[in-house]
Amino acid sequence: MLRGFATISYYADDMDAAIRWYTELLGVEPYYNVPGPDGRTAYSEFRIGDYQHELGLVDRRFQRGGPPAAPGGAVMYWHVDDLTATRDRLLELGAKEHEPITERGEGEGFVTASVVDPFGNILGVMHNPHYLEVVASDRPA
Repeated sequence: MLRGFATISYYADDMDAAIRWYTELLGVEPYYNVPGPDGRTAYSEFRIGDYQHELGLVDRRFQRGGPPAAPGGAVMYWHVDDLTATRDRLLELGAKEHEPITERGEGEGFVTASVVDPFGNILGVMHNPHYLEVVASDRPA
């Protein structure tokens, strides 16, 4: 059935601004861009992280059902090593707090936070000990 995270899509009204914002946040340029019928970028994709997961930016013109009234839906959390520093960097770049830093469980090391990026998407970040265990088990000693 479900084998793993493949791609997450975030929508933006201003693709040029979104590409610049995510390039600055991630420290890498998108590796893949698709022009729309008018020649403007309709889709841009970054590969990031230990497993080269795909973060896609989609021109909101192509969002089914049109733009939502408010941020919502599923929140996908990206593992980060330093949650506070990552959250602070997101806020410096203009994101707005959606959910404050929150410990999950009782001292197990699972901690989450989320922001709304300048384009209206919820971006979750998490320190996740399980993720670190999986990454460590995939790498040769």
